[in-house]
Amino acid sequence: MLSKACLVGAYQSKLEEIAQFDDVELTVIVPPVWLDPAGPVELERAHTQGYRLLVDPIRFNGQFHTYHFPKLKQRLAEIRPDIVHIDEEPYNLATWLALRQARQVGAKTLFFTWQNLEKQYPPPFRYMEKEVLAGVDYAIMGNQEAVCVWQKKGYKGPYRVIPQFGVDPDLFCPPPQRDAARRGAGRGFIMGAANRRLLPEKGVDVLLRAAAGLPGIWRLHIAGDGPSRPSLMQLARDLGIAERVFFDGPISSLEMPTYLQQLDVLVLSSRTMPNWKEQFGRVLIEAMACETAVVGANSGEIPHVIGDAGLVFEEEDITGLREQLMTLMTQRERRDSLGRHGRERVLQYYTQQQIAAQTVAVYRDILAQ
Repeated sequence: MLSKACLVGAYQSKLEEIAQFDDVELTVIVPPVWLDPAGPVELERAHTQGYRLLVDPIRFNGQFHTYHFPKLKQRLAEIRPDIVHIDEEPYNLATWLALRQARQVGAKTLFFTWQNLEKQYPPPFRYMEKEVLAGVDYAIMGNQEAVCVWQKKGYKGPYRVIPQFGVDPDLFCPPPQRDAARRGAGRGFIMGAANRRLLPEKGVDVLLRAAAGLPGIWRLHIAGDGPSRPSLMQLARDLGIAERVFFDGPISSLEMPTYLQQLDVLVLSSRTMPNWKEQFGRVLIEAMACETAVVGANSGEIPHVIGDAGLVFEEEDITGLREQLMTLMTQRERRDSLGRHGRERVLQYYTQQQIAAQTVAVYRDILAQ
């Protein structure tokens, strides 16, 4: 497996789950660091048992479309894999090169995609995409809308809809003292938003405006950093709620369980843009696993992820979001019920163990073709 995403420690538990299958010998190749626009993502060695983790250099670090592993040809000649799992979009150079190099050692291939909007790329990416779609053996789609996108663009091969990662329910779990903490004097109602990057498409401004109309004792925690942070801080001041809003900065994957456990509700108020809509909303399943009630806008995959285990409002509907927050603020039984239902939904569909089992089923399908 080639994956820059598996630099993140919390994501590596899926790799340990895959490696537990008797018919799988797993080698994962990652870069030492990924220069993300939000800041460098360095390798976290949190879950590394049962498989081989190789750290190889990459060229054009931070460039999603052109980065690649220059040592991959040598690595594949050494490993001689049956399958090369390319954890990358089909229009990127890394995917195209890996597909060609896998063929040279007789390996089958699959790619992973989140892409839920039909986009047209300029040469040479358009041609690389076309060759990948025609030559790959399997595709894993991260959401329902991706299936329509890639079939419309010409993909005719087999696929399964599987999120890239699930959650570890032993790490993302309800805090043992949540009820006691909720009875603490002056604690009030705690809302939160947790995005890696604070960007307009994440709709945190909608959450701020909705929160501004809430009565009673409450506070709002906002995790993440990015270009929208200064304007969001100014908006909080303009709305007169700056003393109730806490901008907590980036939260690492290993710190996220504790961060989500403190919340009464997690809000993902994403808005669809011309070139983007919510592809999954991983923080939703993380919060649900912690029995934190979730509220999400109906952008992209969010309603499918939440199902009936949370509340969904129309994008940009400040009043609608405020009403849902009022419901959860004033009806503790409803809030707790949604929290329990959310964890049940995660245990049924979104654990790392289940994602791993579905991924291994894909491997077996490929080899059986």
